[in-house]
Amino acid sequence: MRERFVEIKTAEGVMEALITHPEENGPFPAVIIYMDIWGVREELYDIARRVDTVGYYCIVPDFYYRHGRRIHIEFRNERNQTISIDRLDGEKLREIQARPKLTNKMVIDDTGAILDFLKAAEFVRPGGVGAIGFCMGGRYVMCAAGTYPDDIIASASLHGTTLISDQDDSAHRLAANLRGEFYCGFAEHDSHAPLPMVHELEELLKPCQVRYRFTVHPGAEHGYSLPDRDVHDKKATARDWEQIFAMLHRQLLPIRI
Repeated sequence: MRERFVEIKTAEGVMEALITHPEENGPFPAVIIYMDIWGVREELYDIARRVDTVGYYCIVPDFYYRHGRRIHIEFRNERNQTISIDRLDGEKLREIQARPKLTNKMVIDDTGAILDFLKAAEFVRPGGVGAIGFCMGGRYVMCAAGTYPDDIIASASLHGTTLISDQDDSAHRLAANLRGEFYCGFAEHDSHAPLPMVHELEELLKPCQVRYRFTVHPGAEHGYSLPDRDVHDKKATARDWEQIFAMLHRQLLPIRI
């Protein structure tokens, strides 16, 4: 594989991003990885490499760029696993709550700059783009896919937070715009995506033009799909990737390598 860091100009500055793609048989369909609350890190870069190896051009943008470069927050337990947000308290919880703040609009605007970059990038195949997001990144994926439906046609939200809210910029308000396919992986136990919200989203998306699929993983907790996490669920994660790779193949038509 080939990988490098690039700089993408946005309306508010310069955003760094990791690029990774196969060495041969390009150009490749592009897939954007949307970070979670903890920021960009090797764990997310490894996920991008996993997507790269099956024939995609993967980009991992650093959406915290307005506040510095590669801002990453983590706390580890005695097994050297990163501790989930729901298991933090005291000063550690206050530290993550004081993280750089993002809004849906910020990420939507930045996604426009990313799409412009991809359209001009070497090794990127013209056409539809994929998007995969974790935690808050899952919400941003839904917002981005609803804002740029002609570009993002294969999107996945894994334990996405607050996909439905009473806010004016709530992700669900863009549901009617979604096209292609949208996949969600949910945990059975997740205060950030409770089961009533999961069922409400299912009903909301039924009449929409997007092909919507979702899985609720029994016993899983918020953050289950990240391999370095104390709540990592291998079986649930494997099921999600099975669904995601099938979706990317249907919608983006990758080159076989």
